[in-house]
Amino acid sequence: MLRYRDFFPAAADKQVSSGPGRGVPLSDALPMAILMTDQDGKCLYSNVAYQRLCGWSGEELIGSHWTAVIHPLDHEKALRHWQAAVRGQTPFLTEARLKRANGEVIWTRHNAALLTDNTPADGYVHTVEDITTYKAYERAGKNAEEQLYEEKERAQVTLDSIGDAVLSTDMDGRVSYMNVVAETLTGFSRHEAVGRPLSEIFRVVDASTHQSKPDPARRAIQSDSIVALESNALLVAKDGIELAIEDSAAPIHNRHGVVVGAVIVFHDARFSRETTARMAHLASHDALTGLHNRTAFDERFEQALALARRHDKQMGLLFIDLDNFKGINDALGHNSGDLILTALAGKLRDCVRTTDTICRYGGDEFVVLLSEINEPDHAFAVADKIREVVATPMMIAGQEVVLRLSIGVSVYPDNGETAVDLLAKADNAMYRVKILNRQPEVGGLVVPTGLDRPI
Repeated sequence: MLRYRDFFPAAADKQVSSGPGRGVPLSDALPMAILMTDQDGKCLYSNVAYQRLCGWSGEELIGSHWTAVIHPLDHEKALRHWQAAVRGQTPFLTEARLKRANGEVIWTRHNAALLTDNTPADGYVHTVEDITTYKAYERAGKNAEEQLYEEKERAQVTLDSIGDAVLSTDMDGRVSYMNVVAETLTGFSRHEAVGRPLSEIFRVVDASTHQSKPDPARRAIQSDSIVALESNALLVAKDGIELAIEDSAAPIHNRHGVVVGAVIVFHDARFSRETTARMAHLASHDALTGLHNRTAFDERFEQALALARRHDKQMGLLFIDLDNFKGINDALGHNSGDLILTALAGKLRDCVRTTDTICRYGGDEFVVLLSEINEPDHAFAVADKIREVVATPMMIAGQEVVLRLSIGVSVYPDNGETAVDLLAKADNAMYRVKILNRQPEVGGLVVPTGLDRPI
């Protein structure tokens, strides 16, 4: 720990020359803003640099609590951290906004350490650093990161929505990206393909001779121009099925104009673009309800988790089961059951934001991913809204049908930090509420252990 005499020397050592016949306290000669307080945090001394930083004179600061200059929005947090440090007699560090005497607000980093030699009294010495410029750069970096992520998301959605297959390579001819249509036509998933040689994923042969066609990506890189695949070409998919394709390849440049890879765009020549787009949609969506299927949902779930971890956000997961669906099917027939599932999918869409993801997880099971929530109660509010909307009677096959749902809720990170954990918690909660729903007098939501909300 620091000693008073180490930081504020005896009077004989306190002065440094600042001109003929004159001297200033050593601490006033330092560029670092310095403040000394008693154990309660009241100011005993401040140097010139600190007075310049906050805009108050030394006389005005004496006796005031050091948090008096902290911005109201940060005051409670700073005071709480300070009190904890005092109780534990530990060093103190916090970042907070400081409101200067002229009303200007700056960001500061505030350190404090205990003085121990009781000269004149035990207290704390504080050093305060202006980090406004650093914070501006930090905000700019976060905004740039968010914009980059959004641009990548838009690009991903666009590439997955078009009817053509898109595949890119690096300069070594290894696959660096595939969209959904490329996965469908080649038979390889993006996970399987990325990093492997293009010749293993995009095998193209002559329809007459079955000899390998020249690599279009390599041709585009070497010529630094757009090239078309030679006619009469067949793509040999992973399962050996051969598809007649048409394609073109173009070089990819970095911001300096240097070629760094190539992109190949191709489609099944036997089908129209509309058919190809429909195939891509079916590869990631449930055919009956049009909702995301489990494969697409799992991928979006992992992406959302990565974003939540990076930005310290919360996320909600609802596991939904339609009660007594088998009985409805038996009573009204399977066609009516399909109509009910389709209607339920539409009601779920009406209850969530466009940024949320709905998946038909099984026969009568649905999962809703709430990508960003401010607090766990948001997830429960959405679940309550879904139950209310679905409880409205529907006319199916000429009969009035009232649906009842069992909904289990889990929240990231309170109930788990992986997709497997969160799904398991929500699934278990759903089964507990299903048991409750069998009793006419009870029902509602069941919360997994870990949330501060009664079951």
